[in-house]
Amino acid sequence: MSRVGKNPVSIPQGVTVDVAGGTATVKGKLGTLKLPIAANVDVSVKDGKVWVKPLSETQQARIMWGTTRANLRNMVDGVSKGFSKSLEINGVGYRAAVQGKNLQLQMGYSHDVLYPIPEGITIKCEKPTAVTISGFDKQKVGQVAAEIRAVRPPEPYKGKGIKYDTETILRKEGKKK
Repeated sequence: MSRVGKNPVSIPQGVTVDVAGGTATVKGKLGTLKLPIAANVDVSVKDGKVWVKPLSETQQARIMWGTTRANLRNMVDGVSKGFSKSLEINGVGYRAAVQGKNLQLQMGYSHDVLYPIPEGITIKCEKPTAVTISGFDKQKVGQVAAEIRAVRPPEPYKGKGIKYDTETILRKEGKKK
């Protein structure tokens, strides 16, 4: 039994959930998201809540039961509140700035790295060393944050690079003589 799947997803004010043709569509003030529903899971909307139930007792049905419920919860939260990730840039001369539809990163390379901002994602740089990525699709926000972090991942000796604001870099000590 899925502990996550047993609980219904409550639908807040201003969000609509439609299930038709094997696809769940969630609409809210921030946007619209669609989720294809697995064949071995049943999704229904009753009394302002979304219920997910497995159609059989197979292992695949139980796996998709909790996964589908978690994805629906993320979609409902995304179109109502949105998601955001914050990145910190550490290093002398390392900085970021938003220029039009691109994020310009100066990360110590011989050239600036231009990252095109995808549709549905908002990137802000309050300081040259802080980047905030926000949007209504949790997967897309996380993917963009990971791609920006991959431009210069933090190194363990001095902690220079791009890291999540909640991330802790364990520093390695140099060789003792």
